[in-house]
Amino acid sequence: MLIILMMGISSGLPLALTGGTLQAWMKTDGVDLKTIGFFALVGIPTTLKFLWAPLMDRFTLNRMGRRRSWMLVTQVLLAISIVAMAGSNPVNNLWMLAFWAVLVSFFSASQDIVVDAWRRESLTMDEMGFGSSVHVSGYLFAFRMISGSLALILSDFISWNAVYLIMAACMGIGIIATLLSEEPKLEAAPPRTLKESVIDPFVDYFTRPGAIVVLIFIIMYKVGDNMASQMTIPFYLDLGFSRTEVGAISKAVGWIALAVGGLVGGAMIMR
Repeated sequence: MLIILMMGISSGLPLALTGGTLQAWMKTDGVDLKTIGFFALVGIPTTLKFLWAPLMDRFTLNRMGRRRSWMLVTQVLLAISIVAMAGSNPVNNLWMLAFWAVLVSFFSASQDIVVDAWRRESLTMDEMGFGSSVHVSGYLFAFRMISGSLALILSDFISWNAVYLIMAACMGIGIIATLLSEEPKLEAAPPRTLKESVIDPFVDYFTRPGAIVVLIFIIMYKVGDNMASQMTIPFYLDLGFSRTEVGAISKAVGWIALAVGGLVGGAMIMR
């Protein structure tokens, strides 16, 4: 569970760096609201990660194993991409910042794919509920408290470039978790062909009762959050709140409620 918590932190950390925290950086550097809104598109890889997930399921990169090898590679590339963002400037080199932000989003989505697979294969069915809530608690802690709240507060005292370098160093938590983890021991063999890893799972899912209804529910459930979250930070700053106030109130208080609710829900599922 400790390793799952650390992996959750590693998964949640990059999200704010291409979302609310990046919005605050661009807003304080004088980037116009239209451009800030356009930057929401850097998160597209998170939506499209199902396209390359079968490849990560099919192939193994090195002797560390099918899951751990992909985790290590994506985490190292994430740290490098965040360092590259730290060397960018929203005013003088906006397109280069956008390029590195897209790469961060891509490697973050790829890390999520394999971390979810590792957790599913490492836990028993009885452990899945609580394990998922531990992962989400770590995810939200990193997203709201580290790359969200802490990053915004630090930006009032040091440069944004230094803030992003600190966030890149925090990716070491995920790398340590990967090195401490063990490769899942599965009875089922990995898919032998791309048909087995791409087509067969889609066919299996859509032949289940209620498959379409579940997809519609997932889409509609998050529409409101996604519409509101893209411009929340610039709105707070326009109202006159400091970045320290935004980080302390909007991020920290919300994380406490989500973490407590998630852990209680996970414990209830176990019972």
